[in-house]
Amino acid sequence: MRSMDSILVIAAHPDDEVLSCGGTIARFVEEGIEVYVAILGEGITSRYNNRAIADSQDLKKLKESCKSVAEFLGIKELFLFDLPDNRFDTVSLLDIIKIIESIIDKVKPSIIFTHHSGDLNIDHSIVHRATITATRPILGKTVKTVYTYEIPSSTDWAFGQFGTTFKPNVFIDIEKTLEKKVNAMLIYESEVRAFPHPRSPDALKAVSYRWGSIAGVKAAEAFELIREIK
Repeated sequence: MRSMDSILVIAAHPDDEVLSCGGTIARFVEEGIEVYVAILGEGITSRYNNRAIADSQDLKKLKESCKSVAEFLGIKELFLFDLPDNRFDTVSLLDIIKIIESIIDKVKPSIIFTHHSGDLNIDHSIVHRATITATRPILGKTVKTVYTYEIPSSTDWAFGQFGTTFKPNVFIDIEKTLEKKVNAMLIYESEVRAFPHPRSPDALKAVSYRWGSIAGVKAAEAFELIREIK
């Protein structure tokens, strides 16, 4: 990455940005690259039988956690939206595309990271499709590179049954920022789980070490390059 690049991470839920590329975000920020994050869903109401009865204090706390993580990682600007958790399929795809297009028009990123298409979570696959549509290569648009990322407990638990399997071909060394990724995840107290759950600190480290061993470094995050224009 070059210092003149700007990066937009598009995520469905609070914590997806950390689980997927928290170490990469921290590294880019340390290198002077501007990183923006958009979180499209509120991330919690699917835990209630009826969205209308969701605890407003839980929603508020999760949003505050988002802001704390953004500050901790040094994110340039955080965009929060309230699409219904695990119910993105009840929202017009066009409306989601327009949200993403509006963010792209505002921050003019050259590089985008977003969800993989084959995730178990329906919101992830919809965000993937919306992002690919919003970033179609039209003359004059700023986005030149699009990557997809994995989400522990969604990409892996799909077992390749919901589209293509995640096939990373880009690896970013996060040896120096792995602890920052883990500490950022710990800010999301309601989302962290105990080992052996994939969202546990130990599991996140294990995944980073595995990708690192494949890439020839001590710790890495893995991405699949969808498109790059040079």
